[in-house]
Amino acid sequence: MKLIRIPTLKSVAEFRTQLNALGASMPCDDSILAGTSSPLAHPVPDLVVHGKCPGNRWCIQPMEGWDANTDGSPSDDVFRRWRRFGESGAKLIFGGEAMAVRPDARANPNQLILSPANTDAISRLRDGLVQAHAARHATTSDLVIGFQLTHSGRFCRPTDKRRFEPRVAFRHPLLDERFGVTRDDQVFTDTELDDLIGDFVRAARVAWNAGADFVDIKHCHGYLLHEFLGAHTRPGRYGGSFENRTRLLRSIVAGIRADGNPIDFGVRLSAFDFVPFRPDPAASQPGKPGPGIPADTQSCLPYHYAFGVNPDNPVEADLREAFLFAELCADLDVRLLDLSAGSPYYNPHIQRPAAYPPSDGYQPPEDPLVGVARQLAATRAIREHLASTRPRRPAIIGTGYSYLQEYLPHVAQAVVREGWTDFVGLGRMVLSYPELPADVFDKGALTPRLICRTFSDCTTAPRNGLPSGCYPLDDAYKARPEAKQLREIKRGAASS
Repeated sequence: MKLIRIPTLKSVAEFRTQLNALGASMPCDDSILAGTSSPLAHPVPDLVVHGKCPGNRWCIQPMEGWDANTDGSPSDDVFRRWRRFGESGAKLIFGGEAMAVRPDARANPNQLILSPANTDAISRLRDGLVQAHAARHATTSDLVIGFQLTHSGRFCRPTDKRRFEPRVAFRHPLLDERFGVTRDDQVFTDTELDDLIGDFVRAARVAWNAGADFVDIKHCHGYLLHEFLGAHTRPGRYGGSFENRTRLLRSIVAGIRADGNPIDFGVRLSAFDFVPFRPDPAASQPGKPGPGIPADTQSCLPYHYAFGVNPDNPVEADLREAFLFAELCADLDVRLLDLSAGSPYYNPHIQRPAAYPPSDGYQPPEDPLVGVARQLAATRAIREHLASTRPRRPAIIGTGYSYLQEYLPHVAQAVVREGWTDFVGLGRMVLSYPELPADVFDKGALTPRLICRTFSDCTTAPRNGLPSGCYPLDDAYKARPEAKQLREIKRGAASS
């Protein structure tokens, strides 16, 4: 596959031509609209989160931090990142970053923990974001901030950045070996899950005390609650039927309400998943992995080990249960549903389309624009399904936009206008270019040197034990000693 990189497309017309050549369907405006002429500048009608309505359609997505203090409190790096979230101009902060509900639930030893001991520090973190937003954008009465509650499940690394300590929903025929699941006692028991619900309830109370407007009960990217959605083969109260596989969500919401906590709810969902991918050995060279190919599933068909996938062809999405899950969120009065796909650990091209793979990844098996279009189409389908089945529904946040680069605002304002999504979510892009939403409104133009080019250094760094950040484009990270370490790591990988 010859990849046509986005910066080589010099006009909207060329961008559309490339979309058409790929069969990647998405609306795209001719120009960036500034100020109140932009569909992105207006709130979602009738959306209320903790008495507020986000003032525009930009959303900062939750990302996984690798730079908190080891006690789970925010470090200077975390405070800086959250101030930049506030400066962005986005009016919806969907989690900011993942926060573990207990110490052994962390994906790395430097992840934030929502514990009572950290309440004051996390409150200051939230306040710093609000103050930064007020300094640049004046109004904060329409700024809505949530915290993402997580258990990392299969991807837990609470004590050593390089060693998985997994706890899982079920034994998986393709993922267990890759992530160190070798014993049945690594599978959560029903009794342990009953206790885990209490951890989520207590973490939500900390979030409320620290000033959060809502909590995101994380169901995405192969982490624990998402894995439970695919627990078709698990016996007992938390596996098998759709009702059982969603019991954790319903029990956590009920527990938070029974605790007298008035906080609102969001959910981030991987709406569909594919099987794990790996570099094609036949096309790989020393230091250069080949394009991704799906794992051989002949021995485990029908594939009952994931959510939102066709069991007979597990590289094809099946949204029927995603529709049911979205309906359940509406029935639980979840106010915000943030849609993603796949997992960064075993099929990253599905989850975050990119031109350049992380150090432990593979070359794109498809043009990343195809992956963007796949996510946009799923978001549209779920939003339209909810609109036709639930008069009161969650507002929908779409994902996957960073790869669009120069044409991100053109597509973002078009999908909002045409009702494909309610909010446009930004993840990696915010690490290099937090001012993008403000520049769209204030200038109707972007600053090209700050645009995320999906180099994946923000993933390669933490996979090698370094803090996550934009080392190529963020001046503060360029100057860090870890930038030199990262270059050496990448050179070593290329020569190995």
